[in-house]
Amino acid sequence: MPILSLQHVTKDYFTDDQPVRALDNLSLEVSRGEFVVLVGRSGCGKSTLLSLAGAMDFPTSGTVLVDGVATASLRDDALAKVRREKIGFVFQSFQLIHTLTVFENVELPLLLAGKNNTRETARERLSWVELDELGRRYPHQLSGGQMQRVAIARALVQGPAILLADEPTGNLDTSTGNLILDLLRRLTRRQNTATIMATHSEEAAALADVVVKMRDGQIAEMTRR
Repeated sequence: MPILSLQHVTKDYFTDDQPVRALDNLSLEVSRGEFVVLVGRSGCGKSTLLSLAGAMDFPTSGTVLVDGVATASLRDDALAKVRREKIGFVFQSFQLIHTLTVFENVELPLLLAGKNNTRETARERLSWVELDELGRRYPHQLSGGQMQRVAIARALVQGPAILLADEPTGNLDTSTGNLILDLLRRLTRRQNTATIMATHSEEAAALADVVVKMRDGQIAEMTRR
């Protein structure tokens, strides 16, 4: 069974009481261990798809299943649990808390979940991204690439089944961006995570297992390697 399934999903937003269709009868399945890249022009529906996949929003029609469970059927506490335990998020702007150290940023999701041995787990995840020696620094003491690696470590700290990345290399130079892409691909394999990334990067598409080209809220073309 796929870890993520979108079945005939349509999503409408309203502007001045007029519907704007962001996704149009879209279906997609993603399995653990797959690195999926969404490409297409701005406004084609990539970010909306990620929002639905992360249970941050819900379809106007159709069904989104995370690990076999329809997100729209869940109550608030169950939704929070799904987001916390099964889904990791990586953003273009890093979203680190600048008053916390690197260690504290990575262990924060564990503390909020009431877990034990949070520092040990945070150190391990930082070792995956080769930053465990910088755990006591603050975000402003890091480069852009290092901050994104911290964000990735934080996203993976609870071992999510699904990792969602929205333009994670958008604020990075080409060389650093390529290092981040390679890191995401390797960690997808290491954790057997389903990674879905929205991007304009041709380099990302070259590394992907599945390339989904989107246009006007639909899948125009899908290539599996």
